[in-house]
Amino acid sequence: MKTVGLIGCGAIGTVLAEAIERKLVVCDELVVFDVDKAKAEQLKAALKFPVTIVDSFEELLKRNPSVIVEAASQQAVKEYAPKIAAEGIELIVLSTGALLDLDVDLSRVYVPSGAIGGLDAISNAALVGVNEVVLASRKNPRAFEKNNRQPEVVYEGTAEEAARQFPRAMNVAATLALTVKPARVKVQVISDPNVERNTHEITLKWKFGEMFLRFANDPHPDNPHTSALAAWSAIKLLQELLCA
Repeated sequence: MKTVGLIGCGAIGTVLAEAIERKLVVCDELVVFDVDKAKAEQLKAALKFPVTIVDSFEELLKRNPSVIVEAASQQAVKEYAPKIAAEGIELIVLSTGALLDLDVDLSRVYVPSGAIGGLDAISNAALVGVNEVVLASRKNPRAFEKNNRQPEVVYEGTAEEAARQFPRAMNVAATLALTVKPARVKVQVISDPNVERNTHEITLKWKFGEMFLRFANDPHPDNPHTSALAAWSAIKLLQELLCA
């Protein structure tokens, strides 16, 4: 019996659950936990697929799911990931910023590509040596709860600090940092009223060449902080793990 555990029943968690409902992800049961139980109940009510709501994280662990997907927050990763790793359960982490300074066994922790792609090529280059990585991210001011009328640089610095300052909006910076580690990623975050899509541009120089990748993704309609693509990258990864 294949059981999927889900921590967090917000925008991304809902997309994932709907994918299970549509049989894009094949499993026998979905077990969900959210500190706001009303969100879990709302999610269950919208589905016909078997959903079990648990009242605590400990109860989720007792169900012994095949895979757990974190779609909650960096704080949830810091609190729960070590316990999940200790149980030998595979974990998909979407709030990747938490992994940058978390002391946990990552052998069964999986990071989806999120709102960007090309991580296979980037990780290949990182094996040889990356000289420079720059990430420029533009989002509508709504993603930063701002109302500026002209483009405004709201952050410039390291990926690690970007993920800390914008824990919901800049997990993409953390994902990139984890991919090229130990190389450092320079990040520029722009609040831009002229864009409606979350736009990420990656410029990378390595020993044998250069890369330039650009992604312009519609934000999730229920959460301007995240791109819809982030949820689908987790769904694709979950498909692969359950079929392994």
